[in-house]
Amino acid sequence: MSADQGLREAWEKIPTGEVGQELERFAGRRMERIIAIVVAVGALALGIQALLNALAKLTVVDFPHVSMMALVFVPWFVMLVCCTIMRGVRVAAGAFFVAYIIDLLLWPFVASRIDVISADQPWIFFLVNVAGVAAVVAFPLGIQVLWAVVGPFLYGLVRLIQGGFGADFWIVTAFDVSFTLILGLVLVALGWMFRSIATGVDDARGRAVASYTQAAAADAAEHERVAVAALMHDSVLAALIAAERAHSDREKHLAVEMAREALTRLANAEAPAQEGSDEPVQIELIAADLRLTVEQLGVHAAVEHFGHGAVPDRVARATALAARQAIGNAVSHASARGLAIVVEGHGDTGLTVKVSDTGGGFDPERVSPDRLGIRASILARMAAVGGVATIDSDRRGTVVTLAWSHS
Repeated sequence: MSADQGLREAWEKIPTGEVGQELERFAGRRMERIIAIVVAVGALALGIQALLNALAKLTVVDFPHVSMMALVFVPWFVMLVCCTIMRGVRVAAGAFFVAYIIDLLLWPFVASRIDVISADQPWIFFLVNVAGVAAVVAFPLGIQVLWAVVGPFLYGLVRLIQGGFGADFWIVTAFDVSFTLILGLVLVALGWMFRSIATGVDDARGRAVASYTQAAAADAAEHERVAVAALMHDSVLAALIAAERAHSDREKHLAVEMAREALTRLANAEAPAQEGSDEPVQIELIAADLRLTVEQLGVHAAVEHFGHGAVPDRVARATALAARQAIGNAVSHASARGLAIVVEGHGDTGLTVKVSDTGGGFDPERVSPDRLGIRASILARMAAVGGVATIDSDRRGTVVTLAWSHS
């Protein structure tokens, strides 16, 4: 398994619904969606107040003033739509932010006839923090903080210029500036905090995926090593033994066939393992397969069959391959002395296969870890199908018992 395959498989284990770089910012994208929705709701509430305030104080048709309203409320409406459909949110928010700054700078000149006497907040006051949240959506943190600090004071300066720096304007404007300053900084801090949390979550996910990828690659490499080692023991070693013992033309022909099969399996070693299906296989077929194995190895051994029954095809395959390995071990290390194979079916409950010899025996615990003939080809193979393999060996010989039962 390559690193890319492992990475893709790891992301598939995490339910995100997409692949690629967007997956790496799953939490970040969700947080941006939440921020856009919150901005839309807040901008809608404040914008409606500003619009109603502007329309209420528009007693005469003042073209410059109406133009200022159109300049800021059109991008405001577009920003609401974009936040709703999550398309072009940053561009729309940035456009509204710029439009509001232009309106704010033009306010003392174009709207000089509005609210000069009244110290109540004009409609542009309600949009100061809307511009702040637009900056949170559209711009980096530096610009957000800059506007949160400078924006309220710029609004205050504009209001004082409009009111001729009158005493009534100083008190109200100071209150408005302090309110928008605090609220703006809070909004920026919340946006930064939520985005930082989302970034932390995405980073943690990335590290988890990297760890999973490494573990998956290591596990795949180990499985491949075990599979190749088992193949070498099951097919290649058996073919070499058969070739060594071949004397007659028939034995040589069998050795050639075994070598051809071994080469074919080596060539297809990277293909997915054929573990078999759950279709039932009769116990008699396992016994017949082991008789053929003994014949191919060119040794004299009795293969006895007792009982009857059937097991799933995958169990039959694994049991036969494990028994073949046990037979090969007996031939290689015990010269097939006293080799005997017993296949016993237990009806609907399972089966047992015993491979025994009268060789010198060995200590299974002292077998080198890199020798996988027992660990991979017998023990691990039976465990993979829910079976059990036991090995009893002493100076009087070795007995390998393979057992599988319906759970």
